[in-house]
Amino acid sequence: MVEKAKADDSGKAARAPAMPMARDPAVAVAEEYEAAHQKGTREALELFIARHGDDPLAEKARAELRRLSR
Repeated sequence: MVEKAKADDSGKAARAPAMPMARDPAVAVAEEYEAAHQKGTREALELFIARHGDDPLAEKARAELRRLSR
């Protein structure tokens, strides 16, 4: 069965809750890089590069990998 929109006491339809704003993708990538950097393992850095190879932070991760190889 299809229900009608519920009305409050004023007779107006109840408003749907507002959707939260989407996160800035650049912030999410930066946070992921920081987590990989803090972990400091080859695996964490390689995973970051695999996920975000085109991001400028991937070059920083590659440089960290080179330092770990020394």
